[in-house]
Amino acid sequence: MLRSLNDLEGYDIRATDGLVGHVKDFFFDDETWVVRYLVVEAGSWLSSRMVLISPIAIGQPNWTDKVLPVSITREQVKNSPDIDTGKLVSRQNKMEYFGYYGYYPYYWGGAGLWGGGAYPGAMLAGGGYAGLESGAEYLTAQTEQARVARDADRHENDDPHLRSSKAVMKYHIEASDGGIGHVQGLLLDDDTWAIRYLIVDTSNWWLGHQVLVAPKWIQNVSWLEREVSVNLTREAVKNAPPYHPTATLDRDEEISLHKHYSRSGYWADEVRLENPQFHAIKSQSHRAILKNP
Repeated sequence: MLRSLNDLEGYDIRATDGLVGHVKDFFFDDETWVVRYLVVEAGSWLSSRMVLISPIAIGQPNWTDKVLPVSITREQVKNSPDIDTGKLVSRQNKMEYFGYYGYYPYYWGGAGLWGGGAYPGAMLAGGGYAGLESGAEYLTAQTEQARVARDADRHENDDPHLRSSKAVMKYHIEASDGGIGHVQGLLLDDDTWAIRYLIVDTSNWWLGHQVLVAPKWIQNVSWLEREVSVNLTREAVKNAPPYHPTATLDRDEEISLHKHYSRSGYWADEVRLENPQFHAIKSQSHRAILKNP
């Protein structure tokens, strides 16, 4: 289901042994547009320190009570790496964080949104190296961890590609032939934690309307100029299905939106990730057709 990140701010984070704090912000990857961390303000028990919580730890949310349960303890949070959430989170910071909580493999180590898959929870359900029994498996894990560590050293000063969701609010949106409005919000897929749409307020140009723009349609983002350029025309945006923030966006409406812009839906990518054998069969068939038309 798609949910507004603005609506998730203030949600309680509940550890296995009590309340940790509440959500203040989200850090998303500006290459994949996936939320990688929730920025949580801990209560007085931790001097209101800001801590990072990965979606990997989040269980089944209680949407009614606005609670996100996590599979970690308050003590773990208390002793977690002290990362300055007011600064960019470096690759070294991310590795230290993942190492502390035992999250492995790293989410950036595969072709999927989360490692080799589409869902953060899958990294804990047999996707990591926890509980290895054979010596060969252990050595393989150690070798891979050493390789990723060396890679992190080489890319220590690279752009970590993490952005604050709050920081992109009010960014100007530029179509191919002029401005269309500004970012009003972000719509999150609560299964994958991927940002599926930017909510664009067009009131400065087209009074009283909000429209959706998918991250895949973005040509460029100028973080310095606070501007997002999209590969759409103003006329196409004006004729697009309007977004109603009080209504739930269903798949049929998403299909209609993508058809309007003649773009493929992100759900096709999820099917390929969940069924790689089908994708391989399709690729083999396609190659056979090209070879024997």
